[in-house]
This record gives sequence, C-alpha cells and structure tokens, in this order.
Amino acid sequence: MEITFLGTGTSQGVPIIGCQCAVCKSEDERDKRLRSSVLISHRGSQFIIDAGPDFRQQMLRENVRQLDFVLLTHSHKDHTGGLDDIRAFNYLNNKAMDVYANRQTCEALVKDFYYIFDGNDYPGIPKMDLHIVDNEEFEVNNIQIQPIEVKHYDMSILGYRIGGFAYITDAKFISEVELNKLKNLNVLVINALRIKEHYSHFNLAESLNIVRILSPKHVYFTHISHNLALHAESKSLLPDNAELAYDGLKINID
Repeated sequence: MEITFLGTGTSQGVPIIGCQCAVCKSEDERDKRLRSSVLISHRGSQFIIDAGPDFRQQMLRENVRQLDFVLLTHSHKDHTGGLDDIRAFNYLNNKAMDVYANRQTCEALVKDFYYIFDGNDYPGIPKMDLHIVDNEEFEVNNIQIQPIEVKHYDMSILGYRIGGFAYITDAKFISEVELNKLKNLNVLVINALRIKEHYSHFNLAESLNIVRILSPKHVYFTHISHNLALHAESKSLLPDNAELAYDGLKINID
C-alpha cells in the first residue's frame, strides 16, 4: 500500500496572502500545506480520503490519472469543497464516481451539490454515486475498510482503517470502543492542530496521548495549523516514532 499526502494543512494552515507568520514566510516546501487529504494505492485501486478545495491542484501536482472511489470523513467544506472537479475522472472512467460517507455527509452533499442530484441531467455536470456507511467494516474493490467513528466537537465523523494503516482527522474525542479498532497499527495518521488546546480538534498533547494509548509503529501528524511548528523545528516536540507529515510525502506500508 502506498500513501501520498496530498495536503496536510487546514483552512487555518494554508498560505494566506499577506501573512507574515513564520510558516507563511518559510522557504521550506514542507511548510507549504494544502488542505488535508491522502491518496492511497492498494490492490490495483487508487482512492482518496477527502477532497477539499485544493483537490484539483493536488491531482494535477501528483499527475493522478486513476481515481476509483472517494472516502469522506465529514461534510465540512475543507474536506468536500473540491468534489465538483470529480468530473475529470468521470470522463476518464466513463462512469459516476463512487463516494462513501456517513449519512450526515451524504445529506449535506445532496444540498451543497444540488445540481448533481436534482434529476436535471445538465450536460457536463459531475457524476457521483453516494454510498452511506456507518462504522461497520465494508469492502470496495476487494479492499476491506473499517470506519472509525470519532467526535469533531459534537459532530460524529469518520476516520478509516485499511489493514495496518489508519487515517484520523478533525478528531477531538475517540471512544474506547473505537480505539480498540486502532490497535496494532503499522502507521497512524492523526490530526494535531496546534500546541494550544482547541474546542473541536486535538492539539499536539492530546494527539500524543492517543499515540501513547495505541502504540503504533509510526505516526504522522496532519491537519496542521500555522500555530503548531515549522517542520524543521518539529522533531524536538515529537517522540522518535513520530513526525509531521508534509504535502507530497509518500510512504509504503507492508
């Protein structure tokens, strides 16, 4: 399984015109963060988790020619706002894109992208087939996918486990039942917004506490705001098996 980090930032962590903070002024490309998403290549399929406003730019940057389906964590626009551009893959695949998400997210997509779902087959609109999932394991293209239900403030959203890899973003709370689904991981990707506590996202200390509970072999932090750290300075904040992810990073998992 190959994982490509398409983006590792948040709407509070992407470059801002005129911003003079250390991250925006940094010349280190690892500090240039688009909205969080990953591309996964596994068992002959390629798919993404989340498609934020930077989706088109991310696909072009990575020269993605194959995209078989989409997993969504939740309905906020920094995770779904790029779905209109799925139309390019409709053309390449000659079919609608399969999109998997919880019921709340699917209902939001029907409202936000009403022109896709209102029955008016306007020429050139994107095509999506929505599939509602709960937190029970499901299979797509011979790939077993285990949703992980977490809380984003009081909103139930989904992370995903695929084999020894798990991706959690925008979490503030994970129950013991869901933590049990995350044992024995080779790689955990988890959000760490900033140093200071936040009402709806894990800060670094809270994410590190999850890491201590789960003891994965390796950890990558994502969904990073300007208020966490410069990449070059981050290692001193982290245990030996953990690092900040960065846009374009590729990892392979057995």
